[in-house]
This record gives sequence, structure tokens and C-alpha cells, in this order.
Amino acid sequence: MRWAFKPSVLRHLLNFWPPFLFCGIRVVILSDDYRYCKVELKSRPWTKNINRSQFGGSMFAMTDPIYPLMLMGALGKEYHVWDKQADINFISPGYSKLVAEFWLSDDTVADIKQHTAQGDKYFPQFLVHIHDAKHQVVCEVNRTLYVRKKAQYRAG
Repeated sequence: MRWAFKPSVLRHLLNFWPPFLFCGIRVVILSDDYRYCKVELKSRPWTKNINRSQFGGSMFAMTDPIYPLMLMGALGKEYHVWDKQADINFISPGYSKLVAEFWLSDDTVADIKQHTAQGDKYFPQFLVHIHDAKHQVVCEVNRTLYVRKKAQYRAG
């Protein structure tokens, strides 16, 4: 089952999506199989807070749609995938360009398919580390997703 968007098209759409475009967020890489994504937050005067470090809301936003979109691409149109819950842990101020990387393993996709095979809801969690230019972790974002097979694809 293919999903609605090719990864290259989705990457360009995200880069022109106003919440990303106006916050200095850019999807640099989205692999052809939706298994890897790299997102950057530029360091600009308008992306900083009053302390001259990167605005925390932008750090949170740069992780917002990525795992749901990656799972939609990896699982195909048979599944509902939504963000359910998220929390952020600020570790240190980010003063430079920030980078977040997202991985989706074959084991993770297989685990999700196994837990949803009978139509059950499943809530996988993904931990994202956001790094600065020195590769120091400036924050962690824990995202919980909702995944369930669409009614027409459920067994029985």
C-alpha cells in the first residue's frame, strides 16, 4: 500500500508549511522509505527567546509532525496515525543551529503492525534528541502516537 505523498514531495511541502517556514525549521532529509528524517532549526534573531537562546516552542514544533508522517509513509493508507501526547525536557540552552534526527526501524514497524493486526489501538513512544552545533543534547522530546488500522482494513 502506498501513501498519498512521495517523500521528496512531502519534504518540500513541509518546508513551505507556515509553522516550519516562519520558525526557521527545515526538513533537510526524508529518506525514500520514510525510515530516516533530519530536521534543522536555523539560528536567526527571530528564532531566539529573550535570553538569546533558541525558542523552546520552535524546538518542540520541529518534532511535531515528523514521526506521524514517517509512520503514515511506512505503514500506508490502511492506518490512522495521530499524535497523542508529547513532553519536552530542556537540558541546556541552544544557541546555534539545532538538529533533530528521526529513525524508524523495521522492528518498530513490525511491532506496530503486530499490535494493531486485530484492530487494536497502539501507542508507540519515540524519544527525540535535539542537538546543537557541538553535538550536545539541548533537549529531549518524548512523543506518544496513536496508531490503529482503519475500520475497513480490520480483520473480522
